[in-house]
Amino acid sequence: MSEYILNKDYFIKVIEDLAVLAEEKKDYFSELDSAIGDGDHGMNLSIGFREVTKNLDSWKAEDISTLFKNVGTALLDKVGGASGPLYGGFFMKFGLPVKGKEEVTFDEFIEMMETGVAIIEKRGKAKVGDKTMVDTLRPAVDALKAAYVDEKLEPKEAMKKAAAVGSAGSDSTIPIIAKKGRAMRLGERAIGHRDPGSASSTAILAIFYNNMP
Repeated sequence: MSEYILNKDYFIKVIEDLAVLAEEKKDYFSELDSAIGDGDHGMNLSIGFREVTKNLDSWKAEDISTLFKNVGTALLDKVGGASGPLYGGFFMKFGLPVKGKEEVTFDEFIEMMETGVAIIEKRGKAKVGDKTMVDTLRPAVDALKAAYVDEKLEPKEAMKKAAAVGSAGSDSTIPIIAKKGRAMRLGERAIGHRDPGSASSTAILAIFYNNMP
């Protein structure tokens, strides 16, 4: 069986779809954030990915690592709130393991995901159960690795499982209090509300999955 490869075209399509997502779900993400935060999560993502879209054509000649470094830098520069440093950091670090490459193996893709999620955990000082995007991303990336390495699932099936686990992780934020961010101040009043970062992270994972060959 030939080795499973994700080329630069795949990653470019992911970025393009992320920009579409940021526009289509802008109101939904902000609505979620209005309940327990500043209400700007959707607008911030929209602003950040508009900047990405504006520059994407000029970035397409770059290798995968540089491409995502540019995406992350754009989000850091343009996005306010918590999501700028967190998603900006994710995409900047995401490409770090594949410097200079135009295509990656699935093992490398898993390493990219692990590197991106680790910086979110570090910057947000968050762990599973804190009612943040980590509730989606950490279980998802752990499931991705386990499904591919231990369970020997095909790459796309492994990513499908990871996306489902991430979605369940987002669901798990609804009945708990928040231990990080502005939502923390609400105490028990945050119970019953989905964390907006976990929702946007779930949607991002779905885009990575849906575009896989």
